[in-house]
Amino acid sequence: MKFTNIIVLLFLLSFSVSAGTFIETFDDGNLGRWQELVELDKEPGSWEIVNDELEAVNRDAFLRLLTTGDNTWTDYTIEFDVKPLNKHGIGTIVIAARVKGTWVVSCQIRDWVELVDGKALPKEGVSCVAGNLHDVITIRLHAEPHPLLRLKKWTHLKLSIEEDMIAFWINRKQIMEPTKIPNLKGAQHPEFNFDGFSDFLTGGAGFGLANYTARFDNITVTGDSIPNSGGLAVKPQAKLATTWGQLKRF
Repeated sequence: MKFTNIIVLLFLLSFSVSAGTFIETFDDGNLGRWQELVELDKEPGSWEIVNDELEAVNRDAFLRLLTTGDNTWTDYTIEFDVKPLNKHGIGTIVIAARVKGTWVVSCQIRDWVELVDGKALPKEGVSCVAGNLHDVITIRLHAEPHPLLRLKKWTHLKLSIEEDMIAFWINRKQIMEPTKIPNLKGAQHPEFNFDGFSDFLTGGAGFGLANYTARFDNITVTGDSIPNSGGLAVKPQAKLATTWGQLKRF
């Protein structure tokens, strides 16, 4: 029995390091691996490393994202901790995947105002979409009511994407079951030309916000197409265990 357990353990260890791991804890004070993507090509935002955490300030209603990776990234999971500090208006916290140019698949925790019988009613929820941030043409993948993230509390967000399926978690509770991203490339529509629409099968990952000041930390991306980076040295599994041991408590 002991011998069998050793074999199983060795198999699990070898399997766990077969996938690549990208880790960003902002401990080195360097944002060289990241690029900004702004909705509607608006002006850049404020991203500053404070006490080994990334503080982002966006006092506008349009999204500002920080992204990493490239078109060689295919199937992976991205997760991170986020702590909203202040809310400046109708706001959004977003986790993003398959970022290719200005095309993005994302899940957002957001609020908005809905007019019902002439009355403005505040709404809060989760929305997952795929589309282009520069012309704001999107496909809605999922939507449901959900409270906004609590101010000054850490929340863990996770998004997993495999082939054309995407799933989403908040604080390790699955919010969206695996959902298909439709491929509209070449689809016929009387008003829209979908010839240039992305197939959303490859691309980088990221996170962002609108109308919030927030801290981000412990960004981790894992998958077979992900290169080991962010301080991973000889033993990726040891670094991974260390990083997860330092995650913020909710």
